[in-house]
Amino acid sequence: MDNKELYIELKDEEWSLTYTDHDRNIARGIVFDDEGSFYFVRADRDDDFGKAIIIETAGGGVEAGEDLDIAIRRELGEELGVEVDVICKIGVVSDYYNLIHRHNINNYFLCKAKNFGEKHLTKDEIEDFHLSTLKIGYEDALAEYELRRQTPLGRLVANREVPILKRAKEIIDNIDTKSVH
Repeated sequence: MDNKELYIELKDEEWSLTYTDHDRNIARGIVFDDEGSFYFVRADRDDDFGKAIIIETAGGGVEAGEDLDIAIRRELGEELGVEVDVICKIGVVSDYYNLIHRHNINNYFLCKAKNFGEKHLTKDEIEDFHLSTLKIGYEDALAEYELRRQTPLGRLVANREVPILKRAKEIIDNIDTKSVH
């Protein structure tokens, strides 16, 4: 198996580019378990991006000076309440949210769930995005991304995440996940 990390560059085809004034370094996890389930966050949003229900990988901004390994573990703990083994870095997706003038540097990691505990969501994640955990199989996850392509934000997220999810599945299929602790 080729273990080379993916690098994908995407443009925002949903909103016009006026200018980009900041970069956001993000750590995101494709989280799976021994039963073949994947864990995502579902957001029910009504904001500048429009009204949309989306799914996406758990993750968020890397704090100044924070190591990516620390950031991914922190973010997955906050959003999913999960402790993980980080298997490998899948790759980076560079994309843009023209509406908010942001360039995203998404660092994706393949992570195996060890145990679940309490989530630590922010007030915005609870009240504005209505984040919840979605436990779903691989084929159902692909179908869910396709379903959510009906909105501009759903298309941006699916364009970014579907290639990463497919690569994660290839990696999982080629490792002995039972030996990962």
